[in-house]
Amino acid sequence: MAAALWGLVLGLGLASIWWSFWPREQAAVPRSRRRRIDRLHDEIVLAGIRGLGAWTLVGFAATLAVVVLLLGYAVTQVLPVSLCFAVMAGWAPFAVVRARARKRRSRLRDVWPDVVDHVLSAVRAGLALPEALVQLGERGPEELRPQFQEFTHDYRASGRFSEALDLLKERLSDPVADRLVEALRIARDVGGADLGRVLRALSTFLREDARARAELEARQSWTVNAARLAMAAPWAVLLLLATRGSTLEAYGTPGGVVVLAIGAGVTVAAYRLMVTLGRLPEEQRVLR
Repeated sequence: MAAALWGLVLGLGLASIWWSFWPREQAAVPRSRRRRIDRLHDEIVLAGIRGLGAWTLVGFAATLAVVVLLLGYAVTQVLPVSLCFAVMAGWAPFAVVRARARKRRSRLRDVWPDVVDHVLSAVRAGLALPEALVQLGERGPEELRPQFQEFTHDYRASGRFSEALDLLKERLSDPVADRLVEALRIARDVGGADLGRVLRALSTFLREDARARAELEARQSWTVNAARLAMAAPWAVLLLLATRGSTLEAYGTPGGVVVLAIGAGVTVAAYRLMVTLGRLPEEQRVLR
């Protein structure tokens, strides 16, 4: 018996050694899923939430949905109603992150022209490109000083400008930052006689874009807020009804399930239509 056991262990060991010579190919992640995860990661970075990964947020949302489902069913004893609130709870973390990212992106849109102007002034004064970015950690816009201070630590610790720029892009996760970083990288690697002209054009474009977006957002904000209120009102009424168990019994029947399903479908479709029609075009990160 012992000999057979040792023979089995030896065979498994030899099989493992043989298998190690044939590395398993990594499963290709679908491009659409990869794009969604990258976008979610960028939104988390823009929201200013440190130490949170995209998959961690997904896991937290799923856990929250399960907890709300169990608590809702314990209180109401009606599974369809509990399921509706569980879906809302699972969607809430993503909505909070996107709202914070949208708000911070709006603030950054106003300060990026100042960042470009700071770099342009430093280049005109004869400073090296790394020192021009280092100064942004001390004299740049308050909103972006922490990221450029971390760039300073990375550059002084390693002395590798290109690697420090890559880490800076990762911390900023912004299309404007990508363009600025790549322009500086090209100017550092191959020389850039037209760097000043490129930075001036970028600063002018960013100011015009921020001005136009501010006007459009001011005009459509009341419409978007009214649409969100109209979307939330029926579910707020349902939440109030959840305090009366006798009223919710009707939603446990097949007819009640149909009513909830139709209401949820109409709510989601109307909200997506509102967002699609009212959304302003956002720049995508093509220079990751």
